[in-house]
Amino acid sequence: MKEDNNLVSRVKRYSKVTTSMTSLATKFAGKKYLNFDLSDQKYAAQITEILGNLKGPLMKVAQLSATIPDLLPEEYARKLAELQSNAPPMSWVFVKRRMKAELGENWEKNFTDFDKDASFAASLGQVHKAKLNGNEIVACKLQYPDMSSAVIADLNQLKIIFKIYSSYNKSIQIREIYKEIEARLKEELDYKLEHRHLKIFEYMHKKNIFIKIPKVYKKHSTQRLLVMEYLDGKKLIEYKNSSQKVRNDLAKKLFMAWYFPFYKYGIIHGDPHLGNYSVNKDNNINLFDYGCVRIFPAKFVKGVIDLYFALKEKNNEKIKLAYKAWGFKDIDDKLMNVLNKWALFLYDPILKNEVRKIQDSDSGIYGAKIAGEVHKELRKYGGVKPPREFVFMDRAAVGLGSIFIHLKAEINWYKLFHELIKDFSVKNLETNQKNAIAFSKKS
Repeated sequence: MKEDNNLVSRVKRYSKVTTSMTSLATKFAGKKYLNFDLSDQKYAAQITEILGNLKGPLMKVAQLSATIPDLLPEEYARKLAELQSNAPPMSWVFVKRRMKAELGENWEKNFTDFDKDASFAASLGQVHKAKLNGNEIVACKLQYPDMSSAVIADLNQLKIIFKIYSSYNKSIQIREIYKEIEARLKEELDYKLEHRHLKIFEYMHKKNIFIKIPKVYKKHSTQRLLVMEYLDGKKLIEYKNSSQKVRNDLAKKLFMAWYFPFYKYGIIHGDPHLGNYSVNKDNNINLFDYGCVRIFPAKFVKGVIDLYFALKEKNNEKIKLAYKAWGFKDIDDKLMNVLNKWALFLYDPILKNEVRKIQDSDSGIYGAKIAGEVHKELRKYGGVKPPREFVFMDRAAVGLGSIFIHLKAEINWYKLFHELIKDFSVKNLETNQKNAIAFSKKS
């Protein structure tokens, strides 16, 4: 059954969003003009509740905002991060209506069992555990109603919000950030595309047996319903108090789950938060949610590697060339020095051949302090236009770093990184990427 992006749904969405955003705007106005303390945890909780009940793209952007250092006060980032795995679910009445829309009047005949309560709820959909007629245990990822209309409505609202943000924070031009968010959100609505992403990751990790990718049951899946193999496991956060050996082992596997696809194929899983991983009985990593996947040109990946070696050599000309390969424009010495502060923070764990934590402190959001310093300097310098490719690359690196902090992992990151890049070439990456994409298009 086709679910159109229609005017009535968009108008309803505008009304709901406008009411909610008016409440938010009042609070932000209070902060700006009345010296109102917006960083109070009480207000952070209120805003989180508003965005959680809105669901859809604005909630997704709220999650994203929580992972971009210095974009929000720390209390807000912490509360919004909770939405990544604790969003309010749809009721059973809604679920039945949505399942009927996707699989027809007799949808329940496909299953011998179907959990009424969602096992996981997020911004664009929720997951129900079920059993198919062949006794296969599956996870049914079901998109919330009217999400196509919500995306259009919310992106229009987001454009306004970003304009307001830009008017008082001149350090970064966020036009490209908006374009990137827009493209990825529209992709996330297409579960058939997510199925192809799953196949890409199946191909890339075929030899990495410690990474588990769920199988998709194509005949039960649609553009808004993805029926996948149910991968049993414990939440990653439950391993916080395990032995150092176990925590280090899990961190190494997570490092490979994310960085192996990037350096070998130029592809990333763009949503690395605690809710998208679990650990099976063999301490292997179950990797979930392939809606947000970013495919990079080989020259960008080369730029990431080139910047590493340029920073290590302290070669300013090579550093500038690497930033240009990333997509930054008009790099002079002043801008280079500001960007280097952030780059050196991200690259710091892999610059020395030693066992270490991902950062010196175990507290705070990964990167928040250094990002704050960088933003202050960028404000003095003037607006900087970050390339689109940087948005989710940066988000993923920060998200993954936060997980390593949770695990208190102590690893030789330098060795892991150098092992991945030792045979790097643009030609090899382009061939690998082409093969992975071709595999994903096979029926």
